[in-house]
Amino acid sequence: MSAPPALQIREANAHLAAVHQRAAELEARLDAAERTVRAQAERLARHDHQLRAALEELGHSKDREIEALQEQLLTSEAAVQSLQAAVHQRDELIGQLRPRAELLQDICRWRPPLAALLAALAEAEHLGPLPDSAASHLLPGGPGPPLANSTAEEDEAEEEEDHLQPSVFGTTV
Repeated sequence: MSAPPALQIREANAHLAAVHQRAAELEARLDAAERTVRAQAERLARHDHQLRAALEELGHSKDREIEALQEQLLTSEAAVQSLQAAVHQRDELIGQLRPRAELLQDICRWRPPLAALLAALAEAEHLGPLPDSAASHLLPGGPGPPLANSTAEEDEAEEEEDHLQPSVFGTTV
């Protein structure tokens, strides 16, 4: 076999040099791409770590807030129960005081007529008892003498009589 012509050898060498150069460029690009991928992977790993830490902190924060809200709920429920007990006690007290209040209202309603009755009784005490002669006409066990309005002359005549006993009307208020 004969040796290839020089032109062919030069073309082959130029082609080989171009292939080697292209392979070197591709290896350089591959190295750059690998460095970029590694850098991106490291950045993603760091970012993933940061996100996991933030998520974990957020979970702890949420748990603390839930715990605080549960404590607040228990405190509020205890306060509600205490207030309900106080309302129940006050309702019982109102139930106990209602009859007394109604009695006081009745007393207040009857006060003016009672005052008038007491004034009439006081006036009757000032009239004094009937003379002995009038008392002898009364039926035993029957009603007492009728009350009558006295005049100034009767009052003076009654004061002059020694034998009269003072009348007693038991009025207490």
